[in-house]
Amino acid sequence: MHTYWPEGMPTSLHYPDLPVCGLLTAAARLYGDRVAVVDGDLRLSFAEVRDLAVAFAHGLRGTGVRDGDVVLLHLSNSAWFLIGYYGTLLAGATVSPANPLQPAPGLHAQLLDTGAVAAVSHPAHLTPLTEARTGSRLRTVVVVPPSACAPSAVPPSAAPGVIALADLLTGHTDVPPHTAVTGDDVAQILYTGGTTGVSKGVRVLHRNVVANVTQMTAWRAAHLITEEGGGDLRLRPLPGPRDPGMRPGAGVTVLQSPLFHVHALINTIFLLLCGTTVVLSGRFSPERMLASIEEHRATYLLGSPTMWQALLAGPGVGEHDLSSVRVISSGGAPIDKATLTSLEAAFPAAAVGEGYGLTEGTCLVTSTPLLHGARRKLGSVGLPLFDTTVEIRPLTGGSAALGPNEVGELWVRGPQVTAGYLNRPEAGAEQFVAGWLRTGDLGYVDEDGFVFLSGRAKEMLIYKGYNVYPRELEDILHGHPGLRAAAVIGRAHAPVGQEPVAFVVPRPGADVDPEEVMAYVAARVLPYKKIRAMHIVDSLPLSAAGKILKSRLSALPAADDRG
Repeated sequence: MHTYWPEGMPTSLHYPDLPVCGLLTAAARLYGDRVAVVDGDLRLSFAEVRDLAVAFAHGLRGTGVRDGDVVLLHLSNSAWFLIGYYGTLLAGATVSPANPLQPAPGLHAQLLDTGAVAAVSHPAHLTPLTEARTGSRLRTVVVVPPSACAPSAVPPSAAPGVIALADLLTGHTDVPPHTAVTGDDVAQILYTGGTTGVSKGVRVLHRNVVANVTQMTAWRAAHLITEEGGGDLRLRPLPGPRDPGMRPGAGVTVLQSPLFHVHALINTIFLLLCGTTVVLSGRFSPERMLASIEEHRATYLLGSPTMWQALLAGPGVGEHDLSSVRVISSGGAPIDKATLTSLEAAFPAAAVGEGYGLTEGTCLVTSTPLLHGARRKLGSVGLPLFDTTVEIRPLTGGSAALGPNEVGELWVRGPQVTAGYLNRPEAGAEQFVAGWLRTGDLGYVDEDGFVFLSGRAKEMLIYKGYNVYPRELEDILHGHPGLRAAAVIGRAHAPVGQEPVAFVVPRPGADVDPEEVMAYVAARVLPYKKIRAMHIVDSLPLSAAGKILKSRLSALPAADDRG
């Protein structure tokens, strides 16, 4: 057991043997008429979400969808995303979420790779999907109605093979269709972010999702999932005095992160199992989010570092009552220490922490203990979850684990490690080795078991034979009072190998002097780590999940270049 392992917390859990849709069935039974989803004026109870998902499942089966078929979920955040997700699983099919803003060529590639036979889309995004379906197996498209979170001025489509959601839901029993799906079947195919290369479809099994949600429930809500007579799931609080900050059946979250990304999707499944009301928001606006937190008395927030930075940069933080927030969880990308510290100041009643995960690990691998009073370490992504092992291995190869505080590559083993890549056996053989997942991330584990990240292996640069980790420099840059955001990449320079180059976004109204910023960094690092050039830019290119797309940085126009 780790020195810092929360007192009274078990180190191993029982994982229910059931498909993911069983978690929705349990939530509907446990919370019934409690509001599960808010999308503007549309409010659905847990029982209503379950009933609509069952009707959706029967509708899909009526179109010919069968066990193991793939359904493309081509939607932005709305109540209908969750109905489509759970309904597809209840139909025995596999879900493959897609970014609704993806151009037709990317959608076409995903349709061909997955062999999707049906899709769920929205009037505003139907045109690129119609273009993308040519030559694919796609035969049915279900179109959901506009909502407050996902409005549209586009009229309904009457194209062949397009079905309105209302027609799909009509005239079905409330008993789920019979399927032969087990925990070893594929629940979802999610595509990696592709920030450093081509996106790959990750085969996530039902048991992977159930295991990760079980881990989250115990770690963040201090409740164990137990199975009563007849297989009914219950949540049982862990014994002993503890304040998890999140109370099942009483929480509220305001969700801004895209549900088509693994971070928001798996966290939302966990939150719904814990009876949390999910308030969905449309396009991100710091002021709108702060107002929603105050209006709905949100207790649990999750988001990416770029979202937190935008929220803190505006003037509205001090103008709203944020005292209801008890937990803030950051994920999707590494967060800097300065932003974490600012979050703690802005939300004084909240336990603030971050986690580390990746699509190949279902979602979450390590997490800061979010129980109030639990010990944390600033800059760490926390401890490995229950039944999860993180080893640091040398980049030069070999399976021998490095010692405490030695930087190497993170390898992960646990019940959330997925079943590899779709149609890419060679790539899978490189990343999934004898039950271990080779993450491609660099970091170290300290003497107490806390995990610290140094960046991606592909991003590490070598200057005159020395390893330089961009994340260390980015953390320092984020501490500069004149900067809102920053990213560091390596630039080839023959005499030295590679040299660190920074791209920075000033805070509104700040007059940033590149020479002063580079001197600020130089005063805090060894000489070989100094930034050799700096570009001032208006914004950094981001993925839908808020990750910085470093492959695009070198193409950005620079206002300043010093070095």
